[in-house]
Amino acid sequence: MAEVEKRADELVRAAAALHLDGTVFQGAGDGVQTALVPGGMFLHLTVARHECVYILQVSAWPT
Repeated sequence: MAEVEKRADELVRAAAALHLDGTVFQGAGDGVQTALVPGGMFLHLTVARHECVYILQVSAWPT
């Protein structure tokens, strides 16, 4: 879970740098994306107009 939080923080910083004022964003978003982290993966959605990154699902690899 710590790796998911770390990667989510990176995604938030990247979105903030890309969309300086997300409330005026007019384009189509990137849709749901997959991020791989040690031990698993998670699905996330960046909504620039809401200025949010939503974590939709977290999955651990079977051990």
